[in-house]
Amino acid sequence: MISYKSNKDLPLDIRIRLSEASQELYRAAFNSAIHWYGEAAKAHKVALSAVKMQSAMERNALV
Repeated sequence: MISYKSNKDLPLDIRIRLSEASQELYRAAFNSAIHWYGEAAKAHKVALSAVKMQSAMERNALV
């Protein structure tokens, strides 16, 4: 199974699109999900969902 030890190991599109903090969250969520589900595509969706949820929570905190 794939897991990412550091943000440098993340796919290029993730490193380009996301801030360092969001990359950390993506990596943690992906690594957890890949062990849980065993599918990279599903783990990617879970990780992106975690990043989107965090972003939404941060936007709501600013209001």
